[in-house]
Amino acid sequence: MTASQNPDPEWTTADSAQLYGINAWGADYFNIADNGEVQVSVDFDGKPVTVSLMEIVRGMHERGLHMPAILRIRNLLDHRVELLNKSFAKAIADGGYRNCYRGVYPIKVNQQCHVVEEIADYGRQYSHGFEAGSKAELIIAMAQLSDSDGIIICNGYKDAEFIELGLYARQMGKPCFFVVETLSELPIIIERSRALNIEPLIGVRIKTTVAVDGYWSQDSGDRSIFGLSTASLMRLVDALREADMLHCLRLLHCHLGSQIPNIRNVRSGVLEACRFYAGLVQEGAPMGYLDLGGGLAVDYEGARTNSTHSMNYRLDEYCANIVESICETLDPLEIEHPVIVSESGRATVAYSSMLLFNILNVSNTSPSTTTAMIPDECIEALRNLHAIQEMLSKENLQECYNDAVFYRDELRELFHHGQASLRERALAENIYLAIVHRIAAMLPQLKRVPPELQNLREQLSDIYYGNFSLFQSLPDIWAIDQLFPIMPIHRLAEKPERLAILADLTCDCDGKIDRFSTPDGERNVLPLHPLQPGEEYYLGVFLVGAYQETLGDLHNLFGDTNVVNVALNPDGSYEFAREFHGDSIADVLSYVEYEPKQLQENFRLVAEKAVRNGKISVAQRSRIVQAFRESLHGYTYFENH
Repeated sequence: MTASQNPDPEWTTADSAQLYGINAWGADYFNIADNGEVQVSVDFDGKPVTVSLMEIVRGMHERGLHMPAILRIRNLLDHRVELLNKSFAKAIADGGYRNCYRGVYPIKVNQQCHVVEEIADYGRQYSHGFEAGSKAELIIAMAQLSDSDGIIICNGYKDAEFIELGLYARQMGKPCFFVVETLSELPIIIERSRALNIEPLIGVRIKTTVAVDGYWSQDSGDRSIFGLSTASLMRLVDALREADMLHCLRLLHCHLGSQIPNIRNVRSGVLEACRFYAGLVQEGAPMGYLDLGGGLAVDYEGARTNSTHSMNYRLDEYCANIVESICETLDPLEIEHPVIVSESGRATVAYSSMLLFNILNVSNTSPSTTTAMIPDECIEALRNLHAIQEMLSKENLQECYNDAVFYRDELRELFHHGQASLRERALAENIYLAIVHRIAAMLPQLKRVPPELQNLREQLSDIYYGNFSLFQSLPDIWAIDQLFPIMPIHRLAEKPERLAILADLTCDCDGKIDRFSTPDGERNVLPLHPLQPGEEYYLGVFLVGAYQETLGDLHNLFGDTNVVNVALNPDGSYEFAREFHGDSIADVLSYVEYEPKQLQENFRLVAEKAVRNGKISVAQRSRIVQAFRESLHGYTYFENH
């Protein structure tokens, strides 16, 4: 649509930026260009370089990578690692802290190979390490940190094989810590280290009593499923002393929770952790490392509040609070400052990835037939509805709305009892919709909107059908009511006149998005543009780099999407650094224990039987079998041909 076709010529891209909050949650990585397209921005030595997402989409289509797709901007991943390390370095320098920071990336947040490889490669200059919660993740960490001094933190429950792997990493010179989660792990660590004659680095996770805000408040406190109570902590110290291994206790681990929105929770948690740290030093453990776990939040709403999906602090404030809290507690006790360790995963990877998809269709509540005339012979309820349409004005909105609902429901009841025809019901439904749409259009003219009508526009919202699977690509929306920023990535110089919810491709009533974040708070509808004939309409779901890919399932057998890893260059160009084609139907069938070759053979036999029975010809059989074979190896999502 050109500017002259814009229904509101005064609408600008600045209005769209305000509407969707991109300047608030975008963290200076995303903005809207003058042509109405979302662009990603990367800084090279103080010079910003921007690339349009639509330009990248066009490049994807040219390479046969169609929607839906995960787009990763490699530079954003690099910048998050750099920003985290530099922010802590500045806080340490400003606060006179007498030690350093060592970041570790929790592999569980996004285990994709190219994500982990990039963090390992770019993070090498900062000795950025990894956190592993399983043997598989430990294997990744050991292989990726081959040329780095980054530390490895082993969390979770650990069997003998897990511990042996970590001990071998220690033997090869890697600072690999076993964080004791339960006392039952300690005898295995002692026995395996003695058997292999490798001295371990031991950490201990404590249960904190600080209550935190947000969805993950139960990660801490007495009922936390991980960590030792104070009494158990003392038993661990005594057991290590008895085994002459107290000198191996070097790290205290404290995890307050994920996505902590309130900085006061962070400060309180660090102060409590420092008291435990000081107590262990006083017990004779050498210590040296304080691991504060995860919790650094991402402002999905851009609201700068302590709500679950936001945060009321900046990264530099987070770092400064940690440094100040440690100094405040340990300096009076003349205890040396420990190496600060954090396991910031969400804040590291969320910004770098977005889900892009096209809209396939729209369902709306607009009247579908002419409602100006009704048959001469019709039931009274239909005649009354038509009369309301004729008398409607802004002075009698509430009365007309009440009457329209009454007569619509009366006609439905008559239809249920066989006293109204199907055509009469259809006409009544359309007259009712015409009435309420006119009422909704008049509401902005009122000084006071009646409470019953305040959500009328939302009740009349469209359903935009997107080419994606919520359960595969955005599982946290379904599972924990997570909010992500969602907006069109083009046409933003036009005013979005429609209100909509989003539905995915799955045949599941939960496969929808009907909660959206805006600068004015959470809403149940998203402003969108009407579809244009013959043109694709693209939406982006942003900040999805954390957890979504690894938690996705195979609902309706929709598989992994196409993935593109793009790198921006200082001269303003960009390159497709990596491309990964999404799962084929054969791939996802093999995940649920079907053998694609056997399915193909079974279908060939079915087709051959149809030939013998005279249902199809041999030529038809060939075309059908070929179509089956091509579909078997095709994309699981909707494809435009």
